Amino acid sequence: MPKSSSFRALVTGGAGFIGSALVWELNRRGIDNIVIADRLGTDEKWRNLVPLKYADYIDGIDLISSVQSRPESLGQFDAVFHLGACSATTERDSDYLMRNNFEFTKQLALWAVARNSRFVYASSAATYGDGTHGMDDTMSDLDCLRPLNMYGYSKHLFDQYATRSGLMRRIVGLKYFNVYGPNEDHKADMRSVVHKSFAQVLKEGRIQLFKSHRPDYKDGEQKRDFLYVKDAVNMTLHLGTSPLAAGLYNLGSGEARSWVDLAKAIFAALGKEPVIEFIDMPDTLRDKYQYYTCANIAKLRGSGYSAPVMSIEDAVADYVKNYLMHDRRLGDEVA
Repeated sequence: MPKSSSFRALVTGGAGFIGSALVWELNRRGIDNIVIADRLGTDEKWRNLVPLKYADYIDGIDLISSVQSRPESLGQFDAVFHLGACSATTERDSDYLMRNNFEFTKQLALWAVARNSRFVYASSAATYGDGTHGMDDTMSDLDCLRPLNMYGYSKHLFDQYATRSGLMRRIVGLKYFNVYGPNEDHKADMRSVVHKSFAQVLKEGRIQLFKSHRPDYKDGEQKRDFLYVKDAVNMTLHLGTSPLAAGLYNLGSGEARSWVDLAKAIFAALGKEPVIEFIDMPDTLRDKYQYYTCANIAKLRGSGYSAPVMSIEDAVADYVKNYLMHDRRLGDEVA
């Protein structure tokens, strides 16, 4: 990591889930010369900012306006972490997704690279679709991928643009898998199952999971690569400060675990016996549901990232006991 006294970073989506966690980790490393860009709206994500240390805040629309009309006005950044996006996999306004997730990313990337700033952006494992063509971040033919929703396609489109234009050789794209952890409570329906199920256990004493609608998977045995947000930001900062890293990288645990495993970890963290109920998956999700995701993280490891990844048992215990049970955010634990 560069010297904290001289390192200046821009974090878009800095009030959001992964963005605020990234600022928190930068603060832990002694870095607070940070400009946060976001759109706060009417939800409660502003609360994620309260414990954090940063130099300035700029509205996301104002940021894009400055990039377009006054590109020198923002000054020089060592690194730009572009984590701001619409992350709702159920969003149906395609024009909005194209502007927010594709066009804004393109403009920021070109602006950052022109100023020799390190540019790191959030792609998504949703770009892999149902996994028919694998989930390999070294694949040369991105055109074979078929995202299952417009969110995934908007992310995939920039991956393609950056690859075809040669831009990808100078930037880093992060294919985040299922990230969960503190600072996600503002995300409404896009909150993790851990966050939703914690509340359900307290209220009803049970966790509801979707039934499987495929004969090759038992109910609750659909699998995901679950990644704790603390691991996600450590991986992000490693790649963001490794000069030789470039291209697309899977960020996950490297292990697929079932929803039942996750539910049991939540009950264990609460000191309760598991009570799991299976419910029908909504028709609107059935054709767009990923039954299996697992990140091949060999490329990440090959870049020099050697830290262990927390198991869901340990990570869920940390999340539940140190944050959810006390309504804490990252940074509150040292307040």
